[in-house]
Amino acid sequence: MYFLAESRLDVSLVLFIFVGCSIISQGNCVTTTSVPPPQKQCNTFSSCETCLQNVSCLWCNTNSTCLDYPVRHLLPPSSMCQLSQARWGVCWVNFEALIIAMAVVGGTILLSIVVCCCCCCCKRRKSGLDREEERYAQRREEIRKRSETRKAERKARHDEIRKKYGLIPDADHPYSKFEND
Repeated sequence: MYFLAESRLDVSLVLFIFVGCSIISQGNCVTTTSVPPPQKQCNTFSSCETCLQNVSCLWCNTNSTCLDYPVRHLLPPSSMCQLSQARWGVCWVNFEALIIAMAVVGGTILLSIVVCCCCCCCKRRKSGLDREEERYAQRREEIRKRSETRKAERKARHDEIRKKYGLIPDADHPYSKFEND
């Protein structure tokens, strides 16, 4: 749970999933066994608008016909209708442009997700490096303080020794009056 608490995004995502699962688990499952109305055959439609109201149909502009969408293939084969002339979903966008637009949108979404993940990872890594630098700075400061303390202690000991042997000119030292003559 520690890694989830580092980012608000992670916490909000977990909260969203938790609330969503609890709402879904409270709902009652209702099944209806109503028979769907029989659908007309695609070849009976004569206009693009009426043809594309049925999602299992495909409109071909080259010969103005409504065809059954080939569900075995992801894309309709060119022998059936050219992609630039095929319409599915809406009449004003050809299948080729629809595929290109969906690829661009999907690629943009994937790219933005990758960039966001990289930014989050770099931010976490940078904050980890900042913490590491801060720890090193604290260690250096502690070492410097200890060094200064030891240096002051050494200087005090050396001054005591100098004072004891008269190496420091001091007025209250008994031999100082002979040195001034």
